[in-house]
Amino acid sequence: YACALIFWLTLSSLIYGLCCYALWRACPNLRQQRMIVVILALAFPAFWHLIAWGQTSALALACFTAAFFALRERREFFAGLALGCLIFKPQLALASALVFVVTVNWKVIAGALFSAAVQLTAARLYYGPGPLRDWIHTLLNVPSLLPLLEPRLYQTHSLRTFWTMLIPWPTASLALYLTTALLVSALTVACWRSRLSLPLRYSALLLATVLLAPHLTVYDLMILAPAFLLLADWIVSQPNDSTTRHFKLLLYLAFALPLLGPLTRWTHFQLSVPVMSALLYGIWNLRRKSVLVPNVL
Repeated sequence: YACALIFWLTLSSLIYGLCCYALWRACPNLRQQRMIVVILALAFPAFWHLIAWGQTSALALACFTAAFFALRERREFFAGLALGCLIFKPQLALASALVFVVTVNWKVIAGALFSAAVQLTAARLYYGPGPLRDWIHTLLNVPSLLPLLEPRLYQTHSLRTFWTMLIPWPTASLALYLTTALLVSALTVACWRSRLSLPLRYSALLLATVLLAPHLTVYDLMILAPAFLLLADWIVSQPNDSTTRHFKLLLYLAFALPLLGPLTRWTHFQLSVPVMSALLYGIWNLRRKSVLVPNVL
């Protein structure tokens, strides 16, 4: 077990490093900030939670990174193949599925369905129908299993758990989650349909992925690494006005606030969730401003 753990943590670190490097190379305004990017990548709280928990979120980061580069090259089917690989963490595919279904991007949808089907078929052929049947049964019964899946609710960062910790009445908290999830979905779809650049739209998609996920623990915030780099690259290219300063502050807070997650045990208010929501709203608000740019990187 010790050897397997060391191998897995090393592989996860390598995947994270390669994804960050590839994204940094795609950010022309950060080329001269190599050491700062390295330091911030090493200091990313979600990365160290991934190491401490030994989870699989680095694979999800690789899926989202590959999908970004495929969309950048206008290869929608390959982007779908990458997003379909998220079938092992289906809650992280919820926002992407919503966006590409509503915007009727059949190439992405077809790639995702094909990728997911191949993975599930391969698993069934190798392990037999039993494990797959049990996995589907578990997914269908997730609401009753959430106390087991979230033993440390204060280390979760999504709209559902935000309202669950803040509002002690389950019916009211569920209603608030559904209402705010609908609002986040609408903002994300509006961003994706706009003329905003791909980095801004993709950052909005990643923020929505975190916010909408029914179950998201702190190590899954790894998938926000592309959003941090892409938004930072955009900020550097903008004049230092009130909009830019607003984005800087929100980006700093979104990066650091997961460290304060344990305080939620006493405050019952997960600070990271409103900040990520404000970032998403800020990107949506750019649609109406003069900073609109062509739909390219």
